Amino acid sequence: MLGQLVGPDVVEMITERQFSALRRSLTALPVPSVAEIFTDMDPKDVAIVFRILPREFAADVFEYMPFEAQEPLLKELGQEHVAAVLNQMDPDDRTSLLEELPGQVTQRLISLLSPEERRIATTLLGYPEDSVGRRMTPDYVAVRSDWTVGAVMDHIRQVGHDKETLNVIYVIDGQGRLVDDIRLRELVLADPATLLSEIMDNQVSYLDARQDQEEAVRMCQELDRVALPVVDSTGLLVGIVTVDDIMDVAEEEVTEDIQKMAAVQALDAPYFDVGLPSMIRKRGVWLSVLFIGEMLTATAMGYFEQEISRALVLVLFIPLIVSSGGNSGSQAASLIIRALAVGELRLRDWFRVMSREIFSGLGLGLILGAIAFVRIVLWPWRHEMYGEHYVMVGITVAGTLIGVVTFGTLAGSMLPIALKRLGLDPAVSSAPFVATLVDVAGIIIYFTIAAVILRGVLL
Repeated sequence: MLGQLVGPDVVEMITERQFSALRRSLTALPVPSVAEIFTDMDPKDVAIVFRILPREFAADVFEYMPFEAQEPLLKELGQEHVAAVLNQMDPDDRTSLLEELPGQVTQRLISLLSPEERRIATTLLGYPEDSVGRRMTPDYVAVRSDWTVGAVMDHIRQVGHDKETLNVIYVIDGQGRLVDDIRLRELVLADPATLLSEIMDNQVSYLDARQDQEEAVRMCQELDRVALPVVDSTGLLVGIVTVDDIMDVAEEEVTEDIQKMAAVQALDAPYFDVGLPSMIRKRGVWLSVLFIGEMLTATAMGYFEQEISRALVLVLFIPLIVSSGGNSGSQAASLIIRALAVGELRLRDWFRVMSREIFSGLGLGLILGAIAFVRIVLWPWRHEMYGEHYVMVGITVAGTLIGVVTFGTLAGSMLPIALKRLGLDPAVSSAPFVATLVDVAGIIIYFTIAAVILRGVLL
């Protein structure tokens, strides 16, 4: 019964008013499983169940529910139960909920909190959006360096029940400034009479509350920590960011970057929850920009109208050339955007990147150019398709591919770095945007090379 409890079973038990059995069944299940059951149910039924669950358990379940299920549930719950759930929620999870709601709703919900929880909520919401401060929790254990290990362990037993994590204990001075952090393992293995200062190394990595939340992801990956301390501008310890919140940030940032790289404005909700007008607007803006950019391709081809009319065979290779340049540019842009995101390269590395991509472009261009040349000169119907000067056509296409692919890799690698330098999101240099840029340049490169190689032959 317990292991197979699903949404319809809960509804049936509600209908039959088996509330005691329902309470026992649900509280015996893991919290994430109960949250999954509630997510697929009608909010009115979920509200009924919430009223019979223990308040702390209900708050834990609520934290695991997606925002799309949390919001309608809040509307169904009475004021007393909403206050109980919000007061029991972890501060960081509550902040994530409140920042998604309209301002008036957020203010109303904050007014339901206890004075202490209200102070915490307003403090966290006071930090900039997408900052570390919005993601931190004040539920940590802090101790003084002049305490003994035994005193620290006693303190942990007294206050540690409701803390976010006990894996790391934070050491502060008399003013509350962060001094060090110590893993619980070190405390367990140390002599209880040992002073904490004797096992400290006074080396601690921390985040600033106003830093971008992406920095928390990078530091967590580098340091392999389950939590990172957060300080304010004066060095006071104000909270910690735990690995579960960091994973949420990483997922959000990767999703946003992927959407931007596909020339879509970042969606602020799951796919099916975004209204059709909003979806059209978010996709249409970039499509319009890219369309206008592609119109420059037609302009460039118009400039070489005479060359095209004299050697129509050149038109056959336009899709091949522009797509190769676009693909190489998209590859480079994707690699550089990701490398910037995870901290594998810095802005000061731009010259190394440029040098590397120039040689990469030349090498890739030579490979594609060789394939194209062999294809043209060995094609059985080469005379009929390309004319008697098919070798010169092959040389033209091969040379163009070298130039276009090199330009594509250079543009794709330098554009994200340039945007980063300007303080913009590198992901905005999306693959379609780079491809559009390379399309225009590809036409110019192609017919410029053709005018040189085929002059007096076809042109």
